[in-house]
Amino acid sequence: MTAVLETPPTVTTTVDARGSFCPGPLMELIRAIRESQVGDVIAVLSSDKGSKLDIPKWIEKAGHRLVSLTTLDGYDEIVVQKAR
Repeated sequence: MTAVLETPPTVTTTVDARGSFCPGPLMELIRAIRESQVGDVIAVLSSDKGSKLDIPKWIEKAGHRLVSLTTLDGYDEIVVQKAR
């Protein structure tokens, strides 16, 4: 049997919301989602601790796909794929 590894989708837009506080990073993501096409992948960079919880909840509620959530040096990278 052969293992199939899914290649992560390529980021098409990056929203640098570092230094912005709640609800700024989420609002910037919503604007980017509205301006993008289905299938586009958006990376949000946020230093706001609440984004790590708020953005994934919104993604699920809005029907999009959370690709990854990575904690980096002083900020989080949240990668979202527009699903509808």
